[in-house]
Amino acid sequence: MAVKLNEDKEVVAVIKEGLKRKNGHCPCRLEISEDTKCMCKEFREQIADPNFEGYCHCRLYYKSKD
Repeated sequence: MAVKLNEDKEVVAVIKEGLKRKNGHCPCRLEISEDTKCMCKEFREQIADPNFEGYCHCRLYYKSKD
């Protein structure tokens, strides 16, 4: 398993700017809570699933199975 940043540098820059504006919370979510603090609860749960491969909700991170 490996978690890495999206290879698209423009996407990464936009999401990181959004994270700054929302004090570290996912810019793609309306709710501000511990569950939306980056790395969000949804993606942490997806990382724990050995069968999951893909991007987090905002596409900042990618989890591969290998």
